[in-house]
Amino acid sequence: MTDNAAALGALKRYFGYDSFRPGQQGVVDALLAGRDVLAVMPTGAGKSVCYQIPAMLLPGLTIVVSPLISLMRDQVDGLNDAGIPAAYINTTQSLDEQDMAFAEAAAGRVRLLYVAPERLETDRFRAFAARTPVTLVAVDEAHCVSQWGQDFRSSYLGIGEFIASLPHRPAVGAFTATATERVRADIVHLLGLRDPAVTVTGFDRENLFFDVIKLETKYKAGWVARYVAEHPDESGIVYCATRKETEALAESLNRTVPVLRAASSGTMGAAGTPAGMPTGASQPADAAPIAVAYHGGMAPEDRGRAQRDFVTDAVPVVVATNAFGMGIDKSNVRYVIHHNMPESIEAYYQEAGRAGRDGEPSRCTLLWNESDIVTRRRLLDNDYENERLTPEERETVRMSRRRLLDGMIGYCRTADCLHTYVTRYFGETVERPAGTKCAGGCTNCLSTFETIDVSDVARAVSRCVHDVMLDYDDAGRPTPMPVRSGLGSGKIVAVLRGSRAQDVLSRGLDRCPSYGRLRETPEARVRDVLSQMVTDGFLTITEGRMPIVGFGPRAAETVAPDFHYEIKRIERRRGSGAGATGSGSGFGAGAAGTPGVGPALSSGEGEPTEADERLFDALRALRLEIARETRKPPYIIFNDRTLRDMVRRRPTTPVAFLEVNGVGQSKLDAYGARFMELIAAEE
Repeated sequence: MTDNAAALGALKRYFGYDSFRPGQQGVVDALLAGRDVLAVMPTGAGKSVCYQIPAMLLPGLTIVVSPLISLMRDQVDGLNDAGIPAAYINTTQSLDEQDMAFAEAAAGRVRLLYVAPERLETDRFRAFAARTPVTLVAVDEAHCVSQWGQDFRSSYLGIGEFIASLPHRPAVGAFTATATERVRADIVHLLGLRDPAVTVTGFDRENLFFDVIKLETKYKAGWVARYVAEHPDESGIVYCATRKETEALAESLNRTVPVLRAASSGTMGAAGTPAGMPTGASQPADAAPIAVAYHGGMAPEDRGRAQRDFVTDAVPVVVATNAFGMGIDKSNVRYVIHHNMPESIEAYYQEAGRAGRDGEPSRCTLLWNESDIVTRRRLLDNDYENERLTPEERETVRMSRRRLLDGMIGYCRTADCLHTYVTRYFGETVERPAGTKCAGGCTNCLSTFETIDVSDVARAVSRCVHDVMLDYDDAGRPTPMPVRSGLGSGKIVAVLRGSRAQDVLSRGLDRCPSYGRLRETPEARVRDVLSQMVTDGFLTITEGRMPIVGFGPRAAETVAPDFHYEIKRIERRRGSGAGATGSGSGFGAGAAGTPGVGPALSSGEGEPTEADERLFDALRALRLEIARETRKPPYIIFNDRTLRDMVRRRPTTPVAFLEVNGVGQSKLDAYGARFMELIAAEE
């Protein structure tokens, strides 16, 4: 049997799929051939399958380096449930439990061993690895090795040394969902990858609807509560910037969502509370919570309980800081709401990408305002101290992170398709016919915002970037050769605004033809346009302590006669929901639950019928029942996409059940009879 046939056979046997997703086959083939790999694939694209299949086909042990020990149990449970022998070693285990895992792995009865990067530095683990044949090392969340990534972790810097210390060097696979060119180069260098096969699949997630709403801070909690209330059967994550906000918002949701749901169902009591609820109370003390908070400041047992309640669907919503989510494999998250602006597109796309991992339509909403920008800039300036870097290097990293934030600000203000904005940010150009909307949908393609024509401002900025590279005589005639490499964004704005600052005049910049050209344009507007031009590819800003504005790949467009450029209107205006501005509105058009705006109920063929929805609900109820019996997260039993395919196929025999996407032999043996019995009863 060829490697390709063996890989497809393993994919069907263990995971129930007939073919690989885009990008997976090449990664699997390379690892089976013993070659190093760097795979950049978006969340939900199936990165883990790329090393799990080789692990079952290659001799020896596969070590999986994963950053969060709290997630290892779920990952290992899911593999064991699929018939793949896996184990983990971490600090939650006793020494006897660790010894058992070591023994099973050494005997070949465990094929994948999950460990945190810190574990690789211990003498005990190194001694084990030195005497156990290790064929493959898979590094999950590999961007954590780079100081230019959004999740740098110093513990990742020891992975390359560990690999080099092994008696026989294994193949190494590095996997991440978000990595720019610079981060990819860091991963290759710091992990010591040898001539890696690099796979970068399309970044677009067509099952995700992207939504950006400018909203005053005081209205955000109400917007979130309304959305959660209108989606009672869906699981969601709400990200907040601070620990305090997570606790306050979770408490608010538990207090107000039952009231909103009761009001919409007409079961309110006379005092404005749900029927049967005492006046002044929001819900019974013993009522199941709607939301749970999660952040790094909680006691480990409280964090673990919060995560377990969310993953097992005991609580539908988790309100968390960015400490939550890396590696979370919960596939049925139907929405991710950002209560505050994240620090970068990388961070946002990774967090938002936790919605719809099963491929079903899901929604990603970002609530933002100008104070979010101020907060983020302050945090970037104050909270980054890496003892491994010199003061000069730290400042360079700070400058880089400020530019990452500028990319995030650009996402909020761009008038372009949000899907296009993200893919272009990661270096991918997706051509789409003019006038067509993006496949996944976004508020920009629905034009739920106002724009400002800033073509003249953009032209002036582009011209100024050119002009400041030259020197001029008193008559305004340019010198024949450039005398400067360029200026920073602040100086560009100063020249355009006609600044009389000493450093502008002493350098002769007042003789530049662009000097004062935008004197009547507000400074904030000029800065916004310049920043947006960088994120849209018209300009670039160099790295380093003295970042310089230069021309981007689209610069020539600004001198074309038909050049037209718009940005979102960012001035405050009233929408149908109080405090909503920019793209979308509060609770009216473009907000929670609006027909035709959010994702469809099913990604299958045609619209689901009432009978389809009844069967789907019944299958979900059975899944939850089995999950509680086995003490496993429901998505480990079957994900929502698999249940949807059961609804479509309605299998009542083992052969037919194996045809369902996501059903392998192990899951047929474990759960098939009960699901087929339910399906037969519904016929």
